[in-house]
Amino acid sequence: MINPYAPQRVEIKDIKQETKDTRTFRLSFRDPEERGALRFSPGQFVMLSILGVGEAAFSLCSDPEDEDPATTIRKVGRVTDAIFSLKEGDVLGARGPYGVGWPIDKAKGRDLLLVAGGIGLPPLRPVIMQIAARREKYGGLEILYGARTPSDQVFTYEYERWKKIPDCRLLQTVDAVPEGVGWPHKVGVVTTLFDEMKTSSSNSLVMTCGPEIMMRFVVRGLLARGFTSDQIYVSMERRMKCGVGKCGHCQMGGTFACKDGPVFSYRSLEGLPDKIV
Repeated sequence: MINPYAPQRVEIKDIKQETKDTRTFRLSFRDPEERGALRFSPGQFVMLSILGVGEAAFSLCSDPEDEDPATTIRKVGRVTDAIFSLKEGDVLGARGPYGVGWPIDKAKGRDLLLVAGGIGLPPLRPVIMQIAARREKYGGLEILYGARTPSDQVFTYEYERWKKIPDCRLLQTVDAVPEGVGWPHKVGVVTTLFDEMKTSSSNSLVMTCGPEIMMRFVVRGLLARGFTSDQIYVSMERRMKCGVGKCGHCQMGGTFACKDGPVFSYRSLEGLPDKIV
């Protein structure tokens, strides 16, 4: 019987510095025969571990077609501190992928609105990549991204490429702009971009990821603009410990974020005690 708690050994193939406290790690199986085995759907996550330190859940942020998956990590605690101490060529454990991802198939033929805040952009990056590779299967694509400051944005080296995707718009905002820093875009929370977006509630789908307080106001703002609860999908990446629905840390009523999510339609969350709105 396969042990679902036994990690595989993966090597850090590449490290890219995104911001002062955020890095993207590209991973590769040590065994060449296993390379490409970690196939995932946009929105799924893996459990990464370091022996003697611990384990944590991280979303995958690369193209699902890539043989070597990547994850973007912000340094916030013991496990991430340990991961940040590693260098290219070092090894860590990986389990997964786990969870329910974004409704890519349901989005076919519809306009897509992606709303991200801070480190909430990485889980949506595979969606952008998949739409770009199969552009004819989807309608308009609009990306709304908010960060704390201009220097807290991730994937800045990809923005021009995203803007060149046919029928795609990228709108940016930050909470604050440090003195002396040029910023040609909006200043304010991500919902301030709603006044500029073109996506309507007609034949569209919304995917949003970021801090829960941000998603709460995103959902409220979209509902006020005529979007319905079954059009809006959120990623509830909260308190996931085991990844397979056994430990109960991520339980919301009778629902588990790791097993039944992390991606949920807002309609499926409305009756839960921990609903985000």
